Amino acid sequence: MKKDIHPATYRLVVFEDLNNGFKFLTRSTVATEEKTKWEDGNDYPLVKVHITSTSHPFFTGEERIVDIEGRVDKFKARAAAADAAREKRIKAAKKQSARKAAKSEKADEKKAASKLTR
Repeated sequence: MKKDIHPATYRLVVFEDLNNGFKFLTRSTVATEEKTKWEDGNDYPLVKVHITSTSHPFFTGEERIVDIEGRVDKFKARAAAADAAREKRIKAAKKQSARKAAKSEKADEKKAASKLTR
């Protein structure tokens, strides 16, 4: 084997699964500030991970329901809400433009009436 191929930081490290508290000792170059006492009484650097083979559904064989609705259902609900909001804005804009047109007509009628009375 070639000499000096591993980095200088290649050392024993404890990885802890945050889901189930499982810990295992292996070699790694990962940088960490935390330390923990291992079963042999020695202190080792500690790396906390969110998922390992002891908690991942693929390896454990257990299914987890993450959410009740699927992604497609959520997308359809967001799309329906967006359509409803768009329709509401369109109706409000039509009402506002109708009000402006009515005001404009009244103003035109007043101008025409004032010209006739002069």
